[in-house]
Amino acid sequence: MRPAFSVIFLTTLIGAGQGLFIALYLAELLTLADVVSLPDGRSFFATGSMIVLIFLVGGLVASFFHLGHPERAWRAASMWRTSWLSREVIALPALMATVAVYGLAHYLGDAAPSAGTSGSLTLVVGAIALMLTLTLFICTAMIYACIKFLQEWASALTVANYFLMGTASGFTLAAVFAAFAHRELAEIYAVIAILTTVAALFSRLSSLVRNKRLKRKSTVQSATGIRHPKVVQKAQGAMGGSFNTRHFFHGRTAAFLLAVKWFFLIATFPLPLVLLGGWISTGSTGFLISAFVIQYLGLLAERWYFFVEANHPQNLYYQAIS
Repeated sequence: MRPAFSVIFLTTLIGAGQGLFIALYLAELLTLADVVSLPDGRSFFATGSMIVLIFLVGGLVASFFHLGHPERAWRAASMWRTSWLSREVIALPALMATVAVYGLAHYLGDAAPSAGTSGSLTLVVGAIALMLTLTLFICTAMIYACIKFLQEWASALTVANYFLMGTASGFTLAAVFAAFAHRELAEIYAVIAILTTVAALFSRLSSLVRNKRLKRKSTVQSATGIRHPKVVQKAQGAMGGSFNTRHFFHGRTAAFLLAVKWFFLIATFPLPLVLLGGWISTGSTGFLISAFVIQYLGLLAERWYFFVEANHPQNLYYQAIS
């Protein structure tokens, strides 16, 4: 498939925002359990919620560049009964609104309760936002995992990868944010970022191995209706390109694909792990900032490769120009 950069930015930005919110709500639960103490909880949660919204809004804005008629975007929600895309279109604004309420509640003074006290509005709103966050992860991933004829995507690993990589980048971002406000909490975030990054690495490697071993359900024979055992296509019947050749195939060389794959495997996983460990050892925030930036660049490459990796069955027929 030919990747759309608007969708690449959409999925990576909202993934980091979702992961950051999970980290924020975890901090509130840890405060409630008296594991950590936030002297200025109101500012911490309000500012954190604002950062979450920046990433979510950034992803939403990026998605509009993928639309032929942005003014009709509202119609995308009309098929929510059957379409994962429609469900994503509903879940994303709902999450944005709930996170805004969560941050506003903290800003106005409804701070996280201390240990032994009753719950508060922020705990309830945060729980709703957490459910919407998980729902959005599922909806975004299932847009691709539900397409059975794209065998590279049609796997539970697609859902796992979207969740784990979004959560990993979100906790890395949370560690950067907390490093300026609460060292103890930042260490907790960094450890979770390391664990989720390792889990994401194994999940993504599993999908790469699976996709390499796929047995194609469609063949040149089934695409053309010619049952001869040896069929080689020399042309598609046209002397120029078409919508099919432009939008369903990436047009990159095997060497370029291999370079992108190794780049995202290194930049998304091992390098952030080393930098996160470096921060825990030295306390230098430069390690944390570098870890998030490098990991996000790796995620951009990973998401590009995710789309390129999918081999549309139509390419069996539209694979060569006369």
